[in-house]
Amino acid sequence: MISDTQTAGFTARKAQASAWFRSLQEHIISRFEAIEDAALPPLYRGEAGRFALKEWRRGDGSADLGGGRMGVMRGKVFEKVGVHFSEVYGTFSEAFAAQIPGADKSGGQFWASGVSLIAHPLNPRVPAAHMNTRMLVTSETWFGGGGDLNPLLAYQRDQSFEDSVDFHAAMKAACDTHPGADYVHMKEYCDTYFHLPHRNEPRGTGGIFYDRFNTGDWDKDFAFTQEVGRQFADVYPAIVRRRMHESWSEAEREAQLIPVAISRASSPRCHLW
Repeated sequence: MISDTQTAGFTARKAQASAWFRSLQEHIISRFEAIEDAALPPLYRGEAGRFALKEWRRGDGSADLGGGRMGVMRGKVFEKVGVHFSEVYGTFSEAFAAQIPGADKSGGQFWASGVSLIAHPLNPRVPAAHMNTRMLVTSETWFGGGGDLNPLLAYQRDQSFEDSVDFHAAMKAACDTHPGADYVHMKEYCDTYFHLPHRNEPRGTGGIFYDRFNTGDWDKDFAFTQEVGRQFADVYPAIVRRRMHESWSEAEREAQLIPVAISRASSPRCHLW
């Protein structure tokens, strides 16, 4: 079972991590809305997009199982983007608990918090992106997450393309802040984990992905996860601003929509907290 000392330590760390993930959601939302404000005619017309925020609770309401705040925007630059915060807790099923580190000693009880993001711009020359960072607690605690860039036009789907070079440099910079964060391993893990078997190709030009990250120094592991969020919040808006004023053709728009439709029709790989 979990000792009183462990419980007290976990409580303080949960509060610290949850506050960070919520603030990261707010920061990214602000950056994306600023991009909407910068979208001007003739390429972009109409009102700048704004996020619709909705608080939600997990379960049927009969018990406190946590919840979160969804943020969704349909705008001029972002055809659809979701930036979601969650903090959930409860008890795993016996079968699922057997697969989760430390759940056997926590009686199946868990706590998880994080922020997740999927961005799909309207302009096919602006790459899509995914990002999430999270913390999970049983009788143990660890972090996971990452970010990857998903250009949909053929000439951009190369890791030597400027946008991908900058994105990978940012993810490497996050790893370089922590001796335990192996950029090469996390990059390879991303390429493998997000390989699309139905198309026999990667989801995009990659990034980093990590899971069950625990070096034994919680403060440093948390600092690394924070840096992943900061680097993404800087580099992806910069890439969007670089490409958003480029005009596009109907053929490019069609090339953008086909893989998106195929991806949505397929069963996505989801990482459940």
